[in-house]
Amino acid sequence: MTDPTLPPARPAAPTDRETLPVELVDSAGKTVGSCPVAEAHRPPGRPHRAFSVLIFDTAGRTLLQQRAPGKTRFPARWSNTCCGHPAPGVPVAEAAGIRLAEEMGLRVPLTEVGIYSYRAGDPRTGFVEDEWDHVLVGVLDDAQPAPDPAEVADYRWVRPDELRTRLREDPDAFSPWLAGVLEIAAAGPPVPA
Repeated sequence: MTDPTLPPARPAAPTDRETLPVELVDSAGKTVGSCPVAEAHRPPGRPHRAFSVLIFDTAGRTLLQQRAPGKTRFPARWSNTCCGHPAPGVPVAEAAGIRLAEEMGLRVPLTEVGIYSYRAGDPRTGFVEDEWDHVLVGVLDDAQPAPDPAEVADYRWVRPDELRTRLREDPDAFSPWLAGVLEIAAAGPPVPA
């Protein structure tokens, strides 16, 4: 099913995402300024707006991606379907739809289901995540992911209960935000079982 209101699949991505602006936020998620992505993630980190997308299939499995080894934060770890930062003034769902097309080659209607606020340092790269993370979900019917290899090393479908077990057994194999994002998604609108 194609929705003409969704962004086109895989639009051209900027060459250096680290220079793009992000919205800085206060403890209540109110915008208080902006700075480049790289600056927001340098220690000690600056609280900023982000989004995390979890796509489910009609069998209730969720689509995970393994972050590409060249990512500046938490490279090569398994994570949610896609994530990113809306530019200042850009609606979160719109930015998330564009990023989903860029990273995974998918166009899926998205619904925001909550916020996951977290802070995590990457021991490998030294960068810091301090995010007011909007969690969005969508259901994929028959389309297949076509990931951008510069962004995604691998992908797999997994049942949420199996993912929770894996997160407990080997948390360092996953992005530090994934467990919280999964719980926010599970508490949101129902997805196929």
